[in-house]
Order: sequence, then C-alpha cells, then structure tokens
Amino acid sequence: MTMTYSTSDSERWVHEPNKSVERTEFARDRARIMHSSALRRLGVKTQVMVAGQNDFPRTRLTHSLECAQVGRELGSALGCDADLVDTACLAHDLGHPPFGHNGENALNELAADIGGFEGNAQSFRLLTRLEPKAISPIDGPRPSHSIGLNLTRASLDAASKYPWVRREGQTKFGVYDDDADVFAWVRNGRTDDATCFEAQVMDWSDDVSYCVHDIEDAIYGGHLKIDILGSVSGRGEVIDVAREWYGDHFEIAALESALVRLAQMPEWPTDYRGTTESLAALKNLTSKLIGRFCIAAQQATRAEFGDKPLTRYGASLLVPEAARYEVTALKALAARFVMNRKGADEVYASQRQMIADLVGVLLTDPERFLDVFHVDLWLKADGATAQKRVVIDHVASLTDVSLVQAHDTLCT
Repeated sequence: MTMTYSTSDSERWVHEPNKSVERTEFARDRARIMHSSALRRLGVKTQVMVAGQNDFPRTRLTHSLECAQVGRELGSALGCDADLVDTACLAHDLGHPPFGHNGENALNELAADIGGFEGNAQSFRLLTRLEPKAISPIDGPRPSHSIGLNLTRASLDAASKYPWVRREGQTKFGVYDDDADVFAWVRNGRTDDATCFEAQVMDWSDDVSYCVHDIEDAIYGGHLKIDILGSVSGRGEVIDVAREWYGDHFEIAALESALVRLAQMPEWPTDYRGTTESLAALKNLTSKLIGRFCIAAQQATRAEFGDKPLTRYGASLLVPEAARYEVTALKALAARFVMNRKGADEVYASQRQMIADLVGVLLTDPERFLDVFHVDLWLKADGATAQKRVVIDHVASLTDVSLVQAHDTLCT
C-alpha cells in the first residue's frame, strides 16, 4: 500500500488479521467482492436488456467487470490504489434488484412505509450486513450479527456514490437508517456530502462504461437507428430525452453540439450488418469513446492537481463539460431507442406487477415462503419494520430468472 493511504483508510469495522504479508488490505477487499454470491447473481440481472434473452447484451455483472477495468486504469493513472478502485467498481451495483431501475422503482413504492428502496443503499447494506462473510464478536458492533464482507473504510467509502441517508424530497441516497451506525464509522467524522476521489473515479467509469456499451448493445440488437444523428429532427428527439431524463440544466445547444461531434467521429458507424467487419468496427467505436472520455478527465484533473498521487479527499476528478455532454447525449440516445422502445411500457408494467405480487405473498407467511437465509434474518429482526425490510431484501436479491420462477410458483 502506498504512503498516500493511512492506517485509518485500511481499518475494518471489526479487526481481522491479514494472513498474507504480500497481499494489501485493498487486495483482500477486491477478493471478497470477487468471491461474493451477490456479484455472481449480477450475471442474471438486467443492465438494459432483460437478462437471459440474448447472449450478447451486457448484464449487471459484465457491466460491473467492464466498469472495474475502466476504473482500475483511470484510477491507476491518477495515483489511486488500483485494487481499491477496482473494488468500488465491482461493488457499486451489487444492490440492484431484478429488472434494473424498473425493479428498483417498484421496490421503492412497496417499501415506502419502511424508508424506501434505493439500489445504492442496498449495495451498502449488502456490503455491511447481508453478504455472509464476517460475524461480529460479542464485544464488537452488532454483537453476534453479520457485518457483511467487513471491508476497509476506504473501500466502503469509495463504493458510496451518495454518502448520505434518505432525505425528504430526494430520490437518491446511499444509506438506510438501519445501517447508519457503520456508515458513521466509514465517514470517520465527516458530516458533508463529499465523495472521496476514488468514488468519483468509480462514478465516472460507471457513466462511461454504461453509456458506451449500451450504445454497442443497442446497435447490435437492431434497436438504434444509426443515422438519427444526421438530421436536426433526429438529434432533437435525443435532446428531448436527455433533458427529460437527466435534467433541463443540460443546455439544448450544448447537447446539439455534442451529438454533432459524436456523429463526426471517423469511427461512428454509418451502417451495421452484423458481419465480422461490422462487429470489429463497433468494438473499435467503444474503445475510442472510452479512451476519449477517460483521457479527457485524466488530462483535466492532472492540469489542476499536478503529477502527485491523487487519493481520498486530496483532490477532485475534473471532467470537461464537453465530455460530460457527450456522455449524457449517449445515455439519452440509448434511452430513446432501448428503454423507450416500442412495447417497453407493457414489459415494465408486467415486471412491476410480478414484484408487487411476490412481495405481497411473502408478507403473508415469511417463515414459510422466504429462503432459509432470509427466514433466519426475519426471525432475528426487531419489529415489523425490520421484518418487512428482510422481505424486501429477499426480493431484491433475486435475479430476473429466479424472480419469474418464484412468481410462477407462489403467485399463480
């Protein structure tokens, strides 16, 4: 571990001796994520296209692996510990439920009376409570209860995009009230909303990875009209989605310029036929875009902070406005042709109904219908609110496939 990280950064909520002198604490964290059941389950969870319907599109797992590769290289170039950024990227989506953001919205409505549901807060809950790896001793925090993977302070902090508990009027948050004790330990006296440098690298790597790869998946799947950026009206459709989905603070003229710049790239496809040559050209486009966005952030950050290692709260990742607008434009392009594709609303409604049906049945007799792991948590839960949270935890842990199977078994 480099001198840019302190002993406080590498502390765990409950001390666990390192069995290997060659492996750093952050390398231990990465290994724990890699061997977790939560990471494996992401292989059958929706990224954009429903998992299991086609072999090519990304799942949450492949997205997380690609995000980790991007983040590891960008973080290393700026002086971060590579394993620390890798860990944060692998962990950032662990809490996402079946059916992606649609499933997240459904669970949030069903959990409105117990503090809501948020994928990032669920990720933190998995890391610090639900993923079975470490049990707190009698004299430790949460005596004789699971403390999740018991990662280091810096890794938990780096995996936190929204380091605050739920607030009135805010849809995004990173911690449930239940988990405020370990969150306070992670923040180590900080009371602001600042994210550490590694979390900023993870966040940008996430944006870059999913906007670029969603476009690749959309083109491959035949959903995206490649020539849409060639007309003012076509770009206008994408701009409307960008401002509706990502905020009207994004200026129309700047989004227009971003779309024109993207369409003028030599690598931007003018045709796609599914041939070897087309697939190679498409992959070259993704490589060029990832490099374009990461190099822009790296150069801007270095210009401001110099060549020293940039870690923790010693710097901020600076992303040029042009790069942010291009990433937003690509996200909106994918949203226009994939999330808003014909028939999607009916699919989303069916998914939400299945989740609501399943939660309803599970609540009628949790001891009968929950799996053994969650029955144990339900029996140990303190009160009705905590018990309902266990039911929500159970449904959130399911994959797209296992949720449909559970619904078919219990609700039909």
